[in-house]
Amino acid sequence: MKLIDKLAILADAAKYDASCASSGSQAKNSTKGRGVGSTEGMGICHSYAPDGRCISLLKVLFTNFCIYECSYCVNRNSSNVRRARFTVDEVVNLTLDFYKRNYIEGLFLSSGIIRNADYTMEQLVAVARELRETHDFRGYIHLKTIPEADGELLAAAGRYADRLSINIELPTQQALTELAPEKDQRTIKLSMARIRSRREESAADQEAYRRQPRRSGKGKPSAFAPAGQSTQIIVGAEPSTDAQILQTSSALYAGYALRRVYYSAFSPIPDASMRLPAQQPPLLREHRLYQADWLMRFYGYAADEITQSPDPGMTPGMLSLAVDPKLGWALAHRDFFPVDVNRDSRTRLLRIPGLGVKSVDRILQVRRFQKVRLEDLVAMRAGVKKAMPFIVCANHHPSLIELDSDKLRARYTPPAQQLPLL
Repeated sequence: MKLIDKLAILADAAKYDASCASSGSQAKNSTKGRGVGSTEGMGICHSYAPDGRCISLLKVLFTNFCIYECSYCVNRNSSNVRRARFTVDEVVNLTLDFYKRNYIEGLFLSSGIIRNADYTMEQLVAVARELRETHDFRGYIHLKTIPEADGELLAAAGRYADRLSINIELPTQQALTELAPEKDQRTIKLSMARIRSRREESAADQEAYRRQPRRSGKGKPSAFAPAGQSTQIIVGAEPSTDAQILQTSSALYAGYALRRVYYSAFSPIPDASMRLPAQQPPLLREHRLYQADWLMRFYGYAADEITQSPDPGMTPGMLSLAVDPKLGWALAHRDFFPVDVNRDSRTRLLRIPGLGVKSVDRILQVRRFQKVRLEDLVAMRAGVKKAMPFIVCANHHPSLIELDSDKLRARYTPPAQQLPLL
């Protein structure tokens, strides 16, 4: 098979993996004449798909052959798709050639399972090792690791890759058992724990090196997966609610220090199992989960409070599709408001709809010297229209009647639209 045909097949097969963002890496570049590539700066073209997926990496599978039978995966063992497989040298040469043409900023490499987990992981590590050691490649490398692989192979992957990721796939063990019988959440979490432990050991070694009054003959310890680890959860392939998904994400962030959890709406595949839905979930549901994830990570919300108040008629535990999760929480907890932007704490300010982290930090700076007014919020580019019923400031004191009005939710809910008649 020609290389261009392999690339067409294996790049298309990788499109279902959302966890390919390149943020968080350590700065490395070849501007001083050493090595090839860079993780930042000139010559890097970041482009994103309309749904937010990063496509500035060469994103491919090493192979779409797979011995596993995951019902939701188009590359499962029984799937009738065209198969292909790269060699280690082919992936290395493609990465270098694409980078030198300024098409990409690095490599995102995953794979189906061939022979066994250890053999597959060896191939992925060989690509990263060849790029780093033979070609001194300094661009970004993200490896999708195989949880069943030996711990030493995971350790080797972390020495060469900027980020490692292990997809937990589904939010519950029951769902994983039904749809991916070869996979086990306990094995996945054990590998996540190993990566976290290695990262903590690496950070401790680097800190000890920095504190030495005199540098020893040994060089600075290398970082282990400096951009951290991430995972992906498929949304809508089975009946798990948004509350279950967010609880799983919250536990992963707390237990394994994940940098990101990515959410990928299930896409129907050819010759699918009868256990899978015939239609994909609305993409807006995926978007709401990302918004809720942001609230957990940066705004101090707990997973269980975000999904406490679904829309009337919706399944309990599901996020509203009509309003964003932060506004939904505010409408369900009106007794928490109004919040005084000139007096209240940062924690309370972060609960105001329309105000982001940057806006809140600017408010805290400005109010040290003057009273914050509505026009100040406009100048900060805060979402004043959304925030007004929920705040008090120097020249704005809304009526509590407005805050308690039944019409307040309708003010933010998009009007109903007539569906096309089939």
